[in-house]
Amino acid sequence: MIEFMATRIQVVFDCRDPESLSKFYAEALHYKLQDPPDGFHSWEEALKAWNVPEEEWNSAGAIVDPEGKGPRIYFQQMETPKLGKNRLHIDLNASQGSRVPLEQRKKEVRSEVERLLKIGAKEQRELEDEREYCVVMLDIEGNEFCVQ
Repeated sequence: MIEFMATRIQVVFDCRDPESLSKFYAEALHYKLQDPPDGFHSWEEALKAWNVPEEEWNSAGAIVDPEGKGPRIYFQQMETPKLGKNRLHIDLNASQGSRVPLEQRKKEVRSEVERLLKIGAKEQRELEDEREYCVVMLDIEGNEFCVQ
């Protein structure tokens, strides 16, 4: 029998400011900025050693799960503006889900929403029915994501 392993992925954001957006999502997701390559104390040191012009230093960035379980998230600078609704978005699972009463989940979600507002996110709208509760938010570049 042939065994297949899941394909590893990374999530890629096209953005105006990779440095700022990577810092935002590192904080939002409890990730960390990706460490510089072996042999370098900082990304600045690596970029200088590789003769990358300083005006290109903010052309990309990445964050990683400190525990190595979640996907790498890569931010690449693009000059094209965001024209409409995301076709893909991130859900932050801040509550304990359907195992707990809806009112408790709402408190857990609202607590996370308040934390995210403090780091620059904007609340767009709440979605609620008799079983589900979600808050749609915007990151610092206007990309939608949900807290549930």
